[in-house]
Amino acid sequence: MRGSERERETAKNMGSNTGDLVTRVQSAHLFDHDALLRYAADNVSGFPTNPSQFTISQFGHGQSNPTFLIAVGSGSSLKRYVLRKKPPGKLLQSAHAVEREFQVLKALGEHTQVPVPKVFCLCTDPTVIGTAFYIMEFMEGRIFIDPKLHNVAPGRRTAIYRAAAKALASLHSADVDAIGLDKYGRRANYCQRQIDRWFKQYLASTSEGKPVRNPKMFELVDWLRKSIPAEDSTGATSGLVHGDFRIDNLVFHPYEDRVIGILDWELSTLGNQMCDLAYSCMHYIVNVQLDKEHVSEGLETTGLPDGILSMPEFLLEYCSALGKPWPAANWKFYVAFSMFRAASIYTGVYNRWLMGNASAGERARNTGVQANELVECALGYIARENVLPAHPPPVKRHEGPSYESLVDGTGRFVPNRKVLELREKLIKFMETHIYPMEKEFAKLAQSNLRWTVHPEEERLKEEAKRQGLWNLFIPVDSAARARRELAAIENKQSFDQLFGEGLTNLEYGYLCEIMGRSVWAPQVFNCGAPDTGNMEVILRYGNKEQIAEWLIPLLEGKIRSGFAMTEPQVASSDATNIECSIKRQGDSYIINGTKWWTSGAMDPRCRVLILMGKTDFNAPKHKQQSMILVDMRTPGIHVKRPLTVFGFDDAPHGHAEISFENVIVPAKNILLGEGRGFEIAQGRLGPGRLHHCMRLIGAAERGMELMAKRALSRKTFGMFIAQHGSFVSDLAKLRVELEGTRLLVLEAADHLDKFGNKKARGILAMAKVAAPNMALKVLDTAIQVHGAAGVCSDTVLAHLWATARTLRIADGPDEVHLGTIGKLELQRASKL
Repeated sequence: MRGSERERETAKNMGSNTGDLVTRVQSAHLFDHDALLRYAADNVSGFPTNPSQFTISQFGHGQSNPTFLIAVGSGSSLKRYVLRKKPPGKLLQSAHAVEREFQVLKALGEHTQVPVPKVFCLCTDPTVIGTAFYIMEFMEGRIFIDPKLHNVAPGRRTAIYRAAAKALASLHSADVDAIGLDKYGRRANYCQRQIDRWFKQYLASTSEGKPVRNPKMFELVDWLRKSIPAEDSTGATSGLVHGDFRIDNLVFHPYEDRVIGILDWELSTLGNQMCDLAYSCMHYIVNVQLDKEHVSEGLETTGLPDGILSMPEFLLEYCSALGKPWPAANWKFYVAFSMFRAASIYTGVYNRWLMGNASAGERARNTGVQANELVECALGYIARENVLPAHPPPVKRHEGPSYESLVDGTGRFVPNRKVLELREKLIKFMETHIYPMEKEFAKLAQSNLRWTVHPEEERLKEEAKRQGLWNLFIPVDSAARARRELAAIENKQSFDQLFGEGLTNLEYGYLCEIMGRSVWAPQVFNCGAPDTGNMEVILRYGNKEQIAEWLIPLLEGKIRSGFAMTEPQVASSDATNIECSIKRQGDSYIINGTKWWTSGAMDPRCRVLILMGKTDFNAPKHKQQSMILVDMRTPGIHVKRPLTVFGFDDAPHGHAEISFENVIVPAKNILLGEGRGFEIAQGRLGPGRLHHCMRLIGAAERGMELMAKRALSRKTFGMFIAQHGSFVSDLAKLRVELEGTRLLVLEAADHLDKFGNKKARGILAMAKVAAPNMALKVLDTAIQVHGAAGVCSDTVLAHLWATARTLRIADGPDEVHLGTIGKLELQRASKL
């Protein structure tokens, strides 16, 4: 087992897998399974209608609304969902509002990047299973029940706590007015209302002497009412509040230390977010476990396990992420309030246990004692002289959002752990599957069956999907937009696996480089041109109908695409020259013209073209052009011939010359609107151009590797080539140039992430000039070292060289990019 695989297996065992936290359904929570099956089949898109397997188990973790795991399917096809419902029996007023949980999860899931499970349906009809309920997605991941994180490496403990702080900051950054939660609660005087509410709940839970009321609870409530901070009444610290934010209500990725889901939203509302922050820190002060009879001291007293952030460090992570002030002034109140509320909740749990309907069953028997001990702890905390330093601790240097120093040194572009793991998987995949098949792929591409797809390619695509190496190019913002547009499309829950890993351009650069080591690799991972650029166009600019019809099959790898812009009769490096016409006629557009170098159009799987033409020849120069989606099967499309690149026709992918003769396309296929072709092109070409540069780095690395191996194994004039001083000097110079170009490409990716395509256009142009020229030098020298073998198809070098040389033209000639760089330099000088 390789190192990263061992690490992943270890990481999986560091927390409880979400699917392992279930038991048999408790007798008090039994309901009609058949009624649920009928309802879910009618109301959850994609829910199996006649399954051979339908099982329900109950999650034992958590104390509020009973939660169940649904497993449904036939044969080896099994889907899992989570059902959350109100408890049976008489309930306290306003408690267990699953309707509110559904509302907040739906708003956050559809409109923000806050990590929450998707919700599918809400049922308020109690005749179905006895109470209101909702169904949401099952999140495969890890839950850490114990905040001490036993059996977790110290470095990963630190990462987990930082991830928890950032998840809370993400939640608190949600713009409730923009996502439809502006009426979700009252923002001012939250603490006053909460004290009144929970004290009322406490009194109701202890009515008739079961359980017995604690007189010290009255003392605690009196202090809290007199000590409410002024910021609570002004709403200065208001926003969305989770109400029960703690580490065991977070789902972490199966092996990465990042939060993928925040659970248990029963207590969520609008209000004072400092209450959330204090409650998330309770384990530092007190230790409350259901399987223990008593409350014990927290981590601040017992000692912090190695790697776990101190409470001030955790608070600093949160405050830094949101730009909030240090909370020392009112921290005593918020912690005491949190313990008061927890005591009230535990009293209610104990009351339900006495009645026989507590969600945790017999594990709730200790909650009565623990509630009273929490009251004692709160009063003791109030009596402390100091509870938090007056000022935040010094900032410790640690990884930013995209970088993590895993090696000695402080290199700016050190990939984070997630990227390193993906990179190692890619390298292994290439060694195991791609390199051994290169000659087979090339053999088919040179045969009479050249325009067919090798069956092994389709098998490898499925293997890449299985290993999580699919659609890695998709940025997280584009994926989020597509998910919003897909909200109304059936079976949308099955699309999640298609949106990649949410990488930045910088992060993807390390992976794209590996794919570039082989001309055949990118398409196996669904990361090949022009599909990546076309998918990005539809992701960013397509409407939900276009996304459903064309993007989803592209993301699935079921079809391929082409990009039709270049024309044989004009200099297409200036796209204002294009002459292909797109004329509106009723509910259609009529296309006439000729395109060439339409890469991908020869592929038998090519089903759609993105075509750039002119909808208005009289509009301003950069408003004449539009882009439109064209079905390749439309009458009037004639593929005239495949074009060759230095003798390579790149079958079965190919580069076609195509004529369009009165091609009728539905008006709904226009992208973004008439006259917006240049706007789309500029958005498309930034990441696309950079992908080419990234792949060229990989091609150059492949050349360096083959060259060095050849030099160590072949002799000339009695010496190995590697022993000739001139070769050693050339090899060193090439390494220097390669590393410099790699840094330039990574810098360009970083600029694209931080500043966008327009502001990064200068450094993007530099990368586009530097990468192919560097790759050509490396590959040319590698060919020279291989002699005659270098120029034939016995090695991959000739094909890599042809690709690199073409890219000095394909994404705009060097001269255009040099013009951009020079103009920006002169503009900079003119401002000095």
